[in-house]
Amino acid sequence: MSLTDLAIRPAPARHDTPFARDVIEGLSAARKRLPSKHFYDRLGSDLFEQICDLPEYYPTRTETALMRDIAPALAEAALPEGSVLVEYGSGASTKTRLLLDAAPRLRAYVPIDISLSALEAASAALRRDYPALRVEPVLADFTAAFELPASARGRPLTGYFPGSTIGNFTPAEAAGFLARARRRLGPGARFILGADLVKSEHTLVAAYDDAAGVTAAFNRNLLGRINRELDGDIDLTAFAHRAVWNRAESRIEMHLASLKPQTVEAAGRRFHFDEGETIHTENCCKFTRESLAQIAAKAGWSVQDLWVSPEPEFAVALLL
Repeated sequence: MSLTDLAIRPAPARHDTPFARDVIEGLSAARKRLPSKHFYDRLGSDLFEQICDLPEYYPTRTETALMRDIAPALAEAALPEGSVLVEYGSGASTKTRLLLDAAPRLRAYVPIDISLSALEAASAALRRDYPALRVEPVLADFTAAFELPASARGRPLTGYFPGSTIGNFTPAEAAGFLARARRRLGPGARFILGADLVKSEHTLVAAYDDAAGVTAAFNRNLLGRINRELDGDIDLTAFAHRAVWNRAESRIEMHLASLKPQTVEAAGRRFHFDEGETIHTENCCKFTRESLAQIAAKAGWSVQDLWVSPEPEFAVALLL
């Protein structure tokens, strides 16, 4: 993906959207930041699907292989007759198919995603391939309040949060998310959680700074989205992708580093960058078995079962 593919494209701009407010707040901060949830416009979602196929990006293939092995046991333990599977940040719903195949007794599947294009494409494909399953998508930011469809009421509910997306939160934020999910899903709910485990720095950095530059394009697309949607004039070539391992916080951090002193415009505001100043765009926390259990416990869950892949280790936990 070349930078010209992410170039400025004129479009009607609104400066009162959640995206605009987050951009104004984040780029005005002393340490500039942008929420990673805004990566996923149509182009960002497509780029992330490409990332998942990269040789350096082990999490997707490792988790998929693990899920393929454990899906029957997981479905037996977590998806009782007539239950509803609620997936947070569903994307293309690729790994979900392993659970759907293992649990034909499911009543319905509720994918929740912030990307309308990803949600529509995945829902259409699933309705075609699983005609007996009710697929009821919810367009929402799953970190905020949302309503489940009527088909989920009075049914056993199981949450599903794969891909180690839980790592995008700080530990306190992760516990808060899991606590809100517990309240939303209600008494007796189950929760299937994918979480990447700590491993060598070399393996981790390579996964988020691939040789083909797809992750760099994914990161810079956030600036391209600002240009397209918020009247931005940002030169994408003036920012470099950075992925660093923060050992103290047990996380990979993604940044966009300004290659020169510059002032950019977005959402009707102007923002100055010093050379080397960065925008912190994403955290990808990595866990140990102990830290994962501690976060779950703070949210009121307990780890009922934990499956771990061969190296590079990835975990799938069943929370009750």
